[in-house]
Amino acid sequence: MPIWTNTEAKLEISKLKSSGQKVVFTNGCFDILHKGHTTYLQSASKLGDALIIGLNSDESVNSLKGPGRPINNETDRAEILLSLGFIDAVVIFNEETPRELISELLPDVLVKGGDYNKNEIAGSSDVEANGGEVKILPFLKGYSTTNILKKRSEKGLTEEDSVG
Repeated sequence: MPIWTNTEAKLEISKLKSSGQKVVFTNGCFDILHKGHTTYLQSASKLGDALIIGLNSDESVNSLKGPGRPINNETDRAEILLSLGFIDAVVIFNEETPRELISELLPDVLVKGGDYNKNEIAGSSDVEANGGEVKILPFLKGYSTTNILKKRSEKGLTEEDSVG
């Protein structure tokens, strides 16, 4: 269960597809992993044979989420995801969206969580144009990294208050 470069991902996904495996791809920041993430990722993993995660780099997360983010660095976030046991590989990308990465990898199934419209999902047109599917899975209500951080802030909790 590795962390792949874009080049490695393209090669390995090609091998997986050649052997008849259905490749599923999703992406996100996954900064503070919570039950909403794990439920979503487990559902995504059931849509095929190999689940590949596009993980926003530290630079990308900071650009999207603002100062102080990410909380966990990209290597730690990747290793935490891989430790779940049902994720086959992680590819870290620097852009704000994984459109370019998805266009290179062309998974069989592109999955996104939440209230998206298919044409709003980065890379969806490329995946569908190559015979792939785009699936939208609902988020588990009440779970969000941003909300977790907001609640901590409202309670006046700091890093020193964290256990471990």
